[in-house]
Amino acid sequence: MSTLLVLAIAPGAFIVYKIYRQDKIEREPAALIRKLLIAGAVSVIPVLILEIIAGVILDGFNDMFALSDKVYVFWDAFICTALIEEGVKYFVLKKFTWKNEEFNYTFDAIVYAVSVGMGFAIIENIEYVLANGMGNAILRALTSVPGHAVFAVYMGYYYGCAKLCETGGDKRGVKGFLKKSLWIPVVIHGFYDYCLMRDNGWLVLVFFIFIIALYIITIKNIGKYSANDAAISDGVIDVAYKEEQ
Repeated sequence: MSTLLVLAIAPGAFIVYKIYRQDKIEREPAALIRKLLIAGAVSVIPVLILEIIAGVILDGFNDMFALSDKVYVFWDAFICTALIEEGVKYFVLKKFTWKNEEFNYTFDAIVYAVSVGMGFAIIENIEYVLANGMGNAILRALTSVPGHAVFAVYMGYYYGCAKLCETGGDKRGVKGFLKKSLWIPVVIHGFYDYCLMRDNGWLVLVFFIFIIALYIITIKNIGKYSANDAAISDGVIDVAYKEEQ
């Protein structure tokens, strides 16, 4: 295995391991984690297809209406990239875990979402790193890969809240939290991409301030979510998600 390939895989694998270790009460079966990693990796295929289709549609609108650079990049970042990537990852997450009997604690949802996200990120990272070399491997290990992990943490957190609501018979809560588990990662991901796609010096500075703050906040939140891990049962639903309603 080449050095570049190891560097492309290592950041995502390390993040999965660290999140897995944060699951203090009852760790998930290794077979399930592998399945989610593989499913996340395979999700690259439909993402690529959908992004190509979305790009053609966006270019068609641009030809007809001569969109400004700001508008074009906004749609490209938030819809053609963030919504498609997070939407496909969300679909995979729900397909493989919502009814899984192992999904019995709130922090499980974060482990699952990060596993799917890192499966996707590892394949994406291999493509970019092998094409662009060592410098790209280091840069992406500090930005893109942990970025996908951050998106996944918030997807998983709200996904776990939705599962609590289902157990408690709160249909409105299920719907609301499932929406949050998708649109919050989309907004974070979209802003992340928009700052870079605009090719603007000030926005690049904003990007680095944004990701540093985001990483600090997310690391703190992971510790909080782990410490407050709760069994998915009727008796803990109010305590576990009351503040988020």
